[in-house]
Amino acid sequence: MALFDLTGKGAVVIGGAGGLGQAIAQGLAQAGAKVLISSRKEDALKRAQDEIKAATGLTVEYATGDASVEDDVIALVKTSAAKLGKVDILVNAQGFNKKQDALDFDLAVFAQMLTANVTSVMTTAKHFGAHMKANGYGKIVNLSSVRGKIATKTPGNAGYCATKGAVDMLTKQLASEFGPFGITVNAIGPNITETPMMSEIFKKRAADAGIPIEDYLKGQAADLPLRRMAQPDDCVGTVVFLAAPASDFMTGNILYPDGGLVAVG
Repeated sequence: MALFDLTGKGAVVIGGAGGLGQAIAQGLAQAGAKVLISSRKEDALKRAQDEIKAATGLTVEYATGDASVEDDVIALVKTSAAKLGKVDILVNAQGFNKKQDALDFDLAVFAQMLTANVTSVMTTAKHFGAHMKANGYGKIVNLSSVRGKIATKTPGNAGYCATKGAVDMLTKQLASEFGPFGITVNAIGPNITETPMMSEIFKKRAADAGIPIEDYLKGQAADLPLRRMAQPDDCVGTVVFLAAPASDFMTGNILYPDGGLVAVG
């Protein structure tokens, strides 16, 4: 359907060298977009490029850079435009989570999280937004989290909740400012997802608790209406929708591919 066809569109996925970002990059390529993935580490980008090629037969471009460093982002816009022709779609999938109790939170780590999770989104939106404004069209999709909307019942997520809440409000304000230029800005708020990195963490937690990994995962998903853990592919369709003509009259929204957590949480 033309509503979901990205043929001829140029898409940049920041944080596209693994986890949700890589799955999204692959999905955008399968929907017809010309895709470039970016992160700080070239070896990870090459691995992701090879894995996407092996899975789909499609080739994505890549470029290194730190999304929180303005000069890197300026260079990335130029590189992306040269390789893709123009950038129509930007996905901000970068960031990290460091769990520490609020009373003991290392404020240097808190500052790092603000830089990686929030400042980088502002930086890429500023410069890719200018490129999109010049073209009269653009789609920006930010990866937020359910934790931008609801807190956790257990301690440890003060930094993550704060930064994802900031991403939600930044998404709405950017939508307000960029709308007159033909640019939509939306976000998705996934639940905790069984990425390769998280799978190793889950296995360790299960081992520490002395229970089979299957039982651990069932326990984690027990309160979700859909009764299962999220997989990276669960976010792909939502991002393709927000990147496609089907969502042309949607901006400033946060959509939740979360297994129903926000509904019951």
